Amino acid sequence: MKPLLSLFFLFSSTTLPVLAQSVDSGVYVWAKSPVSRKATSEQRTLLEGTTTDFKHMKIHATTLPAHQAPHPAHKHDDEELIIIKEGKLTITIEGKTKTLGAGSIALMMPGDEHGFENKGDSPVTYFVMRYESKEPKDLERGKKAGGSFWVDWDEVEFKQHDKGGIRRMFDRATAMTKRFEMHVTTLNQGLWSHPPHTHRAAEILLMTDNTAQESIDGKLFSATKGDLIFLESNVPHAIQNTSQGSCTYFAFQFE
Repeated sequence: MKPLLSLFFLFSSTTLPVLAQSVDSGVYVWAKSPVSRKATSEQRTLLEGTTTDFKHMKIHATTLPAHQAPHPAHKHDDEELIIIKEGKLTITIEGKTKTLGAGSIALMMPGDEHGFENKGDSPVTYFVMRYESKEPKDLERGKKAGGSFWVDWDEVEFKQHDKGGIRRMFDRATAMTKRFEMHVTTLNQGLWSHPPHTHRAAEILLMTDNTAQESIDGKLFSATKGDLIFLESNVPHAIQNTSQGSCTYFAFQFE
């Protein structure tokens, strides 16, 4: 066999690493997301890939029937954010347990054992965002900022303003981010949240009530309850309420 042909067969038979796709700025539609059914849960994948700051990020939604758990308590090397969409979810982190309702969130640091369970009589659906930074994780930074935590929706103050109102969920560093900020906006009918703008941090908007349209780099995209809007670092964007009445959405930035 000729040397060049030998090299061809050598490389063609070798498994090469598959490069992950970058996540495009845009609207990821709940109704069009692929669904997979498991023994004790149903999962709907919204997006997966790389971003400016994350070498891997995946967001999916899990639906648990009554009195079910998706898996045993476990730990992993990446970071995990939970946002409860509907129902009540019992969350245990490092031996501490709390049952949280819709709108509540939890954030688990790398290496902290955690588990989820639906102890109620109705299904619960929650979003899961798992991510790993391109820079080395900083466990000490995450620990100094307070470690793993949850925020109960019922305990977050609603502050009214001229465009609607806001709930401040958290603003802090984590093991995987220099800064991670989350709030929930209620926007009055017909209004834009702000003029188109950019910022260094990537941002995710998650619609939880009614409809809106997002301007992304000059193009308009519609979004409704359950849809996720991803905005990469420095991409011009703005959101307008297109509902009859107010709309509500989570907004979180990270870098």
